[in-house]
Amino acid sequence: MRLQRSLEACKFGIINYFDALKLQERLVSDRKSGKILDAILSLQHPPTYTLGKRQTDHNLLVSEADLKTMGAELHYTERGGDITFHGPRQAILYPIVSLRDIGFGARNYVEGLESVMIEVASFYGVNAHAGKTGETGVWVGDRKIGAIGVRISSGITSHGLAFNIDPDLRYFKHIVPCGIPDKGVTSLKRETEMELPPDEVIHEQLIHCFAKVFRFSDIQWKKQ
Repeated sequence: MRLQRSLEACKFGIINYFDALKLQERLVSDRKSGKILDAILSLQHPPTYTLGKRQTDHNLLVSEADLKTMGAELHYTERGGDITFHGPRQAILYPIVSLRDIGFGARNYVEGLESVMIEVASFYGVNAHAGKTGETGVWVGDRKIGAIGVRISSGITSHGLAFNIDPDLRYFKHIVPCGIPDKGVTSLKRETEMELPPDEVIHEQLIHCFAKVFRFSDIQWKKQ
């Protein structure tokens, strides 16, 4: 008999990166202590660049002063992966789940996140695929449409995925996205021939696909 497992989906609008980071830290602590069940945060960020724990500053191509002029923030994080950009019209999912409970290892978890974005892209006629070895994320040809950077602490996940619906792609010109040179960045809007629904619909599709891939039996929706 299949174990019934519920996922609490918390939907936000645009939320500051630092505030989202502190919220994740609190939820990870609560998940470790058993105060909460598995949850997923769905949101967008104002223009923000983030570096992973390797702190590959050389992949940031402008100064921090220039970032301030552009109205963008820079944050150093403890997630895996290299530098990336977050901004409006990019769907962010931050799962706070127990890998032990869902029966996934770290590598399979990352591959599952890739398959979530691949499936949602297919809803709009876009043939996306996982990257080659060393190219984590989701691609359309040699153009990246979805990034992944995760942290796992005592089997509990945080950080997650970023799926480009229709962000301002000019922001990516100021970095080497995910530390991979000579590759482009794209969006669902740019790749599809279909008219896109409101962003909230795509956020919900990502959550539904996440629940299916990681075998959750139901979703409890919670709007913040």
